[in-house]
Amino acid sequence: MIKFLDLQKITAKYQDELHLAVQRVVNSGWYLQGKENEQFEKDYATYTTTKHAIGVANGLDALIWILRAYIEMGVMQEGDEVIVPANTYIASILAITENNLVPVLVEPSLDTLQIDDTLIEKAITKRTKAIMIVHLYGQCAYTQKIADICKQYNLKLIEDNAQAHGCLYNGKKTGSLGDAAGHSFYPGKNLGAFGDAGAVTTDDDVLADTVRALANYGSRKKYVFEYTGRNSRLDEIQVAVLSVKLKYLDSDTALRKEVAKKYLQGINHPDIILPQISDWDAHVFHLFPIRTHRRNELQQYLLDNGIQTIIHYPIPPHQQACYSEWNQLHFPITELIHEQELSLPMSPVLDDNEIQSIINTINAF
Repeated sequence: MIKFLDLQKITAKYQDELHLAVQRVVNSGWYLQGKENEQFEKDYATYTTTKHAIGVANGLDALIWILRAYIEMGVMQEGDEVIVPANTYIASILAITENNLVPVLVEPSLDTLQIDDTLIEKAITKRTKAIMIVHLYGQCAYTQKIADICKQYNLKLIEDNAQAHGCLYNGKKTGSLGDAAGHSFYPGKNLGAFGDAGAVTTDDDVLADTVRALANYGSRKKYVFEYTGRNSRLDEIQVAVLSVKLKYLDSDTALRKEVAKKYLQGINHPDIILPQISDWDAHVFHLFPIRTHRRNELQQYLLDNGIQTIIHYPIPPHQQACYSEWNQLHFPITELIHEQELSLPMSPVLDDNEIQSIINTINAF
């Protein structure tokens, strides 16, 4: 079986370093908010070219705390609107509704699968306070048009960077393009921990300080609580793992791009639509999504031939039971993507034989 993502094989690449890092934490006797976390925050801020990186429990919390901090700072209030792509993973939207803000769904472009910047302006109202872009599948969603819209309407630009660690826009990394960004280090991400983990990056001193307090029970000083916060801290073992993997993130990304190039050069089937890549720096290939009107049939065929794939995602947010008030809405491009998308195996440990087997099997479909 060719796994969709072989985490055991990825971990084995850095096994000795990871064992030493975890053992270092175990031996230290300090497991939360210690030197490992402090060093990783500095290193990740440097990597993303941002002033602050604040470790939190997971990627969803990172987005929740950004929005909550803006509310505490008086930038937003409950009932305000946040524009978000209609085809995103549910976490982007959960962060908005968790703060009693209103998601405004905007269709993606069928060419890029990212939010369509030509549709954003017509979605803006007097209650709009932010645009949340999602670098879905590892591709940069930022455009100069989006930046100009934010400036014109005085909107905050928030990045959901859960899938695009190390992605570039004109030489600048995602996570540093907007006012703040949420990052996920879920094990399957390009930069993945051994469990849930996340971070917020920003150049805003006040936002960073507020996020840090909110994620620590609402406290800046021990036993003094300024906000009704939560426990959303990043533990030392996860940070130690991330510190090891961060050193290899760019080289692993280069390997992912080689896999993508081979797919793009080798897959040739009339029923399959491949990703359109206009800028190789602007994609880190967290996923390699193809589209076909025969999606379910193709997925079963690949499984029968020993190739594991995943659908990202089978049900769009507006059709989920948790947002039943949206179930009557119609977003035709989003729905088409969700009906056709299939993610092929993608990782820095796929070997040439596996890649060629995937290509040959698809072409014979």
